[in-house]
Amino acid sequence: MRAARGIQMLAVLAASGLALSACGEAPEENAAGGSTAAEYNACMVTDTGGIDDKSFNASAWAGLEAAKAEASNIKTKYTASSAIADYEPNLTDYANQKCSFILAVGGLMADATKKIAAANPTAQFAIVDAAIPDQTNVYPLQFDTAQASYLAGYLAAGFSKTGTVATYGGMNIPPVTIFMDGFVDGVAKYNEAKGKNVKVLGWDKATQKGTFAEDFTSQAKGKAISDTFVGQGADVILPVAGGAGLGTAAAAKESNGKYSVIWVDSDGCAVAAQYCSAFLSTVVKSVEGGVKEAALKGAKGEKLDAAAGYKGTLENGGVSLGAYHEFDSKVPAELKSEIEQLKADIIAGTIKVESAAAPK
Repeated sequence: MRAARGIQMLAVLAASGLALSACGEAPEENAAGGSTAAEYNACMVTDTGGIDDKSFNASAWAGLEAAKAEASNIKTKYTASSAIADYEPNLTDYANQKCSFILAVGGLMADATKKIAAANPTAQFAIVDAAIPDQTNVYPLQFDTAQASYLAGYLAAGFSKTGTVATYGGMNIPPVTIFMDGFVDGVAKYNEAKGKNVKVLGWDKATQKGTFAEDFTSQAKGKAISDTFVGQGADVILPVAGGAGLGTAAAAKESNGKYSVIWVDSDGCAVAAQYCSAFLSTVVKSVEGGVKEAALKGAKGEKLDAAAGYKGTLENGGVSLGAYHEFDSKVPAELKSEIEQLKADIIAGTIKVESAAAPK
């Protein structure tokens, strides 16, 4: 009888213990010490330049991957667009998959993003290099690259031995021409400060007309444009043309120092190391940093305020003039110092860098 009661008592205690365990179990905690967050699917649609453009598509993807490395609840994937006609179906596909964060890369995707975001008002979209003011579920990631290009223009003018520099774009669109505006103004500042007359080929800021490859992938077109510029005396070229600009970089390397290149978006020596010997510097647009910040905010459950968005500037490090790498010993110390002072003056507001394409 006592044995039976003992067994019964143990059974009761065991059942009670299981119940207490089930009711009182603490939620699993993540590395940051909080409750495990819900899975956050960050989905990206590239423009036609593709994921390996050594430019803003690659940078955007690097930003999502960096966010994933920092937050265990983030899952990432991308779809590459082969043509402009792919934008809408690719964005729609991710909306149908209920992605937590749908990133459109590039200003050319603005119309498609606006349409698909309007059709899916509960989905969270973001877009690089554009703003869609009347669409509250589209978070804009914009960059005042004219500020950094201003420094690049001053550098180009100060480094040029021929007194002629050049720039060209992939297409005549604001995310491209903003670089060209700043570059032209930086050259003008150098001419004013030094009493020089360094010429800029490829862009007229006043008329907003210039040279364009009408392509972001064709290296042959990029090379053909730069060959023409070099034939006209240019010895520093700023291509704002994604993968097409690699044609200029390759030709500059083969020229054995006849001319150099200022790359854009991501540090040229990091993303296209094979051409590092040709890269004087880079106008860095930290798409990676902006995308990472937005994805991490969303993954934490923070609201992505479309009205505020993200604006990269020299002051917050969203844009910058990159390292000189193999040209470091070739750029005069005085020129480096002047560029640093210009940077400080732009941040302080003493120098106003203006472009019709600048984010508002």
